[in-house]
Amino acid sequence: MAKVGILMGSDSDLPIMSKAANMLEEFGIAYEMKVISAHREPDVFVDYAKSAEERGIEVIIAGAGGAAHLPGMCAAIFPLPVIGVPIHTKSLGGVDSLYSIVQMPSGIPVATVAIDGAANAAILAAKMLSIGDETLRSKLADYKESLKEQVVAKDKKLGEVGYSAYLEQM
Repeated sequence: MAKVGILMGSDSDLPIMSKAANMLEEFGIAYEMKVISAHREPDVFVDYAKSAEERGIEVIIAGAGGAAHLPGMCAAIFPLPVIGVPIHTKSLGGVDSLYSIVQMPSGIPVATVAIDGAANAAILAAKMLSIGDETLRSKLADYKESLKEQVVAKDKKLGEVGYSAYLEQM
């Protein structure tokens, strides 16, 4: 059963939102992914948000660009955590999306990550789910350790080959 719902208002958001799916897969977290427009199909959206909890969804990750109402509307209906992913836009670079998601009214919080930050949204969802799941908490600790190891390896390589050669290999 899916524990995380990944929503996007358009399939054009899929290259960004797939990063959340990939990260959830890395942690072994089941998810469902849907394209639902809060503006173009409000009845479908409301049905999804109202029934998500009874279907086993514990966290929703909602990506949206422009006016970016999808995360906030999810938070208004879905009683559990919602994480908003502002999607980069051509006209305003995603700042419009960021402001729309982060500036929610009192009582309707949306945890918000960086513009195009879907991977971090999945990590945050995993952390939320790990509160009651020690196995998942252990996977998160291993992931964090792997990040550290990557930095150590990069530093070692830089020291071995030097700045110019390192840049050429990037």
